Amino acid sequence: MPSPEGSQAIMSQERRDVLGHVFFWHHLIVVAYIALGWLVPVHAALVFYLVLLPAVALQWQINRDSCVLNNLESLIRSGRWRDPANREEGAFLLEIARRHISPDITSAQMNAGIYTVMAVFWGLGLGHFLRLLNP
Repeated sequence: MPSPEGSQAIMSQERRDVLGHVFFWHHLIVVAYIALGWLVPVHAALVFYLVLLPAVALQWQINRDSCVLNNLESLIRSGRWRDPANREEGAFLLEIARRHISPDITSAQMNAGIYTVMAVFWGLGLGHFLRLLNP
């Protein structure tokens, strides 16, 4: 049964509960793989990486800038796929950027930056993949 406090345990470490920590760390693992996965020298891992990045971007577009991980947390907490009380839903990286870079960063600026960085990482992954095919 979802907790009555819903998704109030967000970005603030002192308010994040166990479930919040689990999803937060899952997010960080996914972000780390997106940032570093292009370096993996394993053919199958690079194929997965080259499919994963466009799939993540497409999923964000279809899901209105929300990550499936946030939706799963909302579903567990509130019984709904979307939880308006969860500030991180649809804004996980935006909330981190606002907290650590500037509170004035807009969603449009974050989207432009995120998609640009993901395109660069995808290009790096493709380059690495092609180098492995033709050493």
